[in-house]
Amino acid sequence: MNRKVTGDGGVRLTPSLLCSAYRAGIFPMARARGDREILWMDPDERCVLPLEDFRLSRRDCRSLRRADFVVGLDGDFRRVVRACASREQTWINHEIEAIYGDLHDMGTAHSVEVYASGGGALVGGLYGVALGGAFFGESMFSNVSHASKAAVQFLVERLRGEGYILLDVQFQTAHLARMGAVDISRENYHRLLAEALQKECCLQTNKTDVDDKS
Repeated sequence: MNRKVTGDGGVRLTPSLLCSAYRAGIFPMARARGDREILWMDPDERCVLPLEDFRLSRRDCRSLRRADFVVGLDGDFRRVVRACASREQTWINHEIEAIYGDLHDMGTAHSVEVYASGGGALVGGLYGVALGGAFFGESMFSNVSHASKAAVQFLVERLRGEGYILLDVQFQTAHLARMGAVDISRENYHRLLAEALQKECCLQTNKTDVDDKS
């Protein structure tokens, strides 16, 4: 798959610039944690997870019930981002980590936290950006089996409940494909994005959210 990639040209990354990029269908990446250059991505194909097509196997559902995770929204955004960046290979450099923290403070970026049974250790999560009726998933992590599935399930249910219509997950993986993610053309993605940006949706972050897997 070809990717349209441009360097930042020394342009300072700001919350306003980042939101404008998302609205134009573009997202940032770095080559490595310590690389300061920002690459702007507009792939020929984009992976989306159609909210109405999200699925988990019966086996996964049983595993989630047994795991009895506690799942919440915006409980520890910066810790989730750091966990996502704490891999041998990551596209989240220090500037990207900081700017998404700023977006979270503005109420534009959100995280899902997955805690061990009984509200113990943080064992998984994800974060992304919400604009209009679109949620742009950026990264996820999982320290135990099925924690990332719990995070995605929780996110999908919240997005459905708040009227969102687009969940962008950027690039396809086998993990996402099993949950219903599909690749679409850049043209179709931009059409869906334009429709989603016309909506006015809001994730309610002032609630204590617990997913009891009932």
